[in-house]
Amino acid sequence: MNKSKEKIIELGLFIAAITQILVIILIGFFVFMEGLPVLQKYGVLDFLFGKIWNPTNQIYGIYPMIIGTIVVTLGSLILGVPLGIATAIFLAEIVPDKIGRIFRPAIELLAGIPSVIYGLFGMVLVKNVILYVEREFLGHVLPPEYQVGYSVLTASIILAVMILPTVINISEDSIRSVPIEYKEGSLALGATHWQTISKVLLPAAKSGILTSVVLGMGRALGETMAVIMVAGNTVLIPEFSLWGIFAPVRTLTGNIALEMGYAGPEHQQALFATGIVLFVFIMILNLFAGYVARKGVRNS
Repeated sequence: MNKSKEKIIELGLFIAAITQILVIILIGFFVFMEGLPVLQKYGVLDFLFGKIWNPTNQIYGIYPMIIGTIVVTLGSLILGVPLGIATAIFLAEIVPDKIGRIFRPAIELLAGIPSVIYGLFGMVLVKNVILYVEREFLGHVLPPEYQVGYSVLTASIILAVMILPTVINISEDSIRSVPIEYKEGSLALGATHWQTISKVLLPAAKSGILTSVVLGMGRALGETMAVIMVAGNTVLIPEFSLWGIFAPVRTLTGNIALEMGYAGPEHQQALFATGIVLFVFIMILNLFAGYVARKGVRNS
């Protein structure tokens, strides 16, 4: 009876795994089948590097959305990763267990908040703060179209908060998984606690920390609702300067969500082609995260 139960459980797990793989394959096949006709008709390079998005006149260039997605994602990593890693170090090595039991549920709560709530928070508070700074302190240097509050910076701040649970939890687990002998040996040789953390624990846990950053990047790259509410949704290439962070932008995910509801047949195909670009980005990130994780296991 026990062997029969084990075989049934193994069969159920196998079916679940195969089902998950089939779902991913079907989603990828559907997106590619819907989006490839536009890429074949207008050309991949023109689609990727075209600077004009005007579906009414059959002009499909997603370069502004690609740049918008990249700068918003990088902005969120610049703001969120140092804070997330610092918090992970604090929870893993510094804070007493009693206080840690208060912090960890709060961090997990961040992961459970719906993205629309983050978007509302950004619209009501963060956007107004950014708008005040733009008009009161930077009004003489920013062009009028930048003085709206909705910007790369606003979206980056919201996404930075949203990726914190991913970065913190995985980084903390990676730091805690370092063998205790490393820490004891470092302290026995006369190193301070902070020297042990910075010179021993963090280098030993770098594979897991880097994985957390990559997964956080994927989270930021695929976010839609919160970004729509705070990024400005303007098909505009931001300036490559300090003031570019105040430019309103549109991301790839935001472009799909905003226009799919009223898109015509060819317009829909162009939006599915945008989904292909996102699909490829996410696959590359996941493959990189898997490579980093496997490399870390081999090195350990």
